[in-house]
Amino acid sequence: MRVEIWSDIACPWCYIGKARFEAGLAAFAHREGVEVVHRSFELDPNAPAATDIPVVEMLATKYGVSRAQAEAMEARVAEAAAGEGLDYRSDRIHGNTFALHRLLHLAREHGVQEALLDAFYRAHFAEARRLGDAAVLRATAVGAGLPAEDVDRVLADPEAYAQEVRAEEREAAELGATGVPFFVIDRRYGISGGQPAEVFREALERAYADGGGQPQPAGDAAGAAPVCGDDGCAVPGK
Repeated sequence: MRVEIWSDIACPWCYIGKARFEAGLAAFAHREGVEVVHRSFELDPNAPAATDIPVVEMLATKYGVSRAQAEAMEARVAEAAAGEGLDYRSDRIHGNTFALHRLLHLAREHGVQEALLDAFYRAHFAEARRLGDAAVLRATAVGAGLPAEDVDRVLADPEAYAQEVRAEEREAAELGATGVPFFVIDRRYGISGGQPAEVFREALERAYADGGGQPQPAGDAAGAAPVCGDDGCAVPGK
């Protein structure tokens, strides 16, 4: 069984949803036979790579709310993250994630994609490190197990893995993804959003039991759950 997960490192519900999915997977009796592949999705492809724009300021502008309201929104997401045992800081910097996705493709070839994605999430959400800074990005990638020379090669060539990233983003649109996280099980079941762990476990069991059934539209395996899309990220209580 293969589970493909479209996500963006800048997406808080992808960070939370990954933890919830892993909890659901851990409770799935046939988890050892599940292959997990992470795929690329950019929430803000037009954002500059390196910025000084705090996330709270970006949220206030995006939603047309006050800074205090944006901070309250972040606090509610932080509470959801804490419920999954995740650290979450709101003094993050907003920026472009294209280079991160390119490095995740490199990491897949080296068998350390999961480790690098976790390192990116930890650096961004738990440590508020500036992944738009080339030195920070390089250190994070090397620390996750990628060879330094390969990281340098990819960062020096903006077209390295660029086509692969864009192809996965097109594929997400073709599959009906309008936001992330977006989970696809064996290209038959689609789950949108940071669903509870139990929903993921039940979806995995259903897919395992059904075997080669017909494809199901995204959302059939679960109800609505928080996602991040072009218009922003859902916030608990809103």
